[in-house]
Amino acid sequence: MISLFHDVSQECSKITTERYSTSFSSAIRMLHADLRTPIYNIYGFVRFADEIVDTFHDHAKDDLLARFKAETYLAIEQGISLNPILHSFQITVNQYNIDHDLIEAFFKSMEFDLSKQEYDQAGYEEYIYGSAEVVGLMCLYVFCDGKKDQYDELMPHARSLGAAFQKVNFLRDVKADYHTLNRMYFPGVDFSNFTPRMKAEIEEDIAKDFRHAYEGIVKLPLKARFGVYVAYKYYLSLFRKIKQMCPSRILEERIRIPNYAKAWVAAKAVIRTQLNIL
Repeated sequence: MISLFHDVSQECSKITTERYSTSFSSAIRMLHADLRTPIYNIYGFVRFADEIVDTFHDHAKDDLLARFKAETYLAIEQGISLNPILHSFQITVNQYNIDHDLIEAFFKSMEFDLSKQEYDQAGYEEYIYGSAEVVGLMCLYVFCDGKKDQYDELMPHARSLGAAFQKVNFLRDVKADYHTLNRMYFPGVDFSNFTPRMKAEIEEDIAKDFRHAYEGIVKLPLKARFGVYVAYKYYLSLFRKIKQMCPSRILEERIRIPNYAKAWVAAKAVIRTQLNIL
């Protein structure tokens, strides 16, 4: 039965999410049950593309990404793929009529990671849009379930949340990006002379994104609101930890939030939700 193939494929996307990101998988579990599978499907797809450009150094990454991209569009067109990650992704894309332009923008940013090492302001904004903001917009298609007016109202806030997450990731992963992958995403920033002022300017930009994102979170449909709020709080706690550290330290280690702290963040989010004080 084809339904069994659907289930097995979507289980692969769920496992991928859980193995690669405890934070996102925990947040997804806070969504209404109806929303979890399609969001797992989106994350699994994004995670595999990220792996190609960030990890497969002993292979022809450009060929792998080009093949993955072609197979993605073929899966969406035909409504099936023998790659379970792509099969589950096409189910979600076709079910929620996700704009293919978002997928194209995502692949463009992944292609940047194959060769581009420094960014000016325009390139930085384009990269963040394609690598993170469009992922939030894909999820928003699921959350709004065809309600275009609601999607249009929440779209700017979803973009801000994706941007905030990505910029925090940039700060968290400076050591790997700069020293291992030789990437410098922040325009005009010299990591060989990364000053407190540079760090503070980046952090103020991120704080602005978080503030704008929050305005949209409180307007999300109830089925989505709590899970997105938990993800927001996870990243906000990581951001606050990074803010407390000197520039040299984030160049030396990957900053993390321990599991017990994540559990406390989730618990406080539950309390705030029950008290209706998001």
